[in-house]
Amino acid sequence: MKLTVNDKPIELQTGNSLRDLLQQLSLENKRGIAVAVNAEVIAGEEWGKKQLSENDRVLVIRAAQGG
Repeated sequence: MKLTVNDKPIELQTGNSLRDLLQQLSLENKRGIAVAVNAEVIAGEEWGKKQLSENDRVLVIRAAQGG
């Protein structure tokens, strides 16, 4: 399935949940990330339930420390 993640096209290789995508990207256990699908923020506890569809746009934001 083709998706856009942070404005880059990718192919989701297995499954179709948001958690599957985050696992593929090695982000499922990272702390400090927020994820939106088609401009809708998805809570972390919903990642396994959120089903992705062809051409969905996913935005992954990682919190950073600094000053």
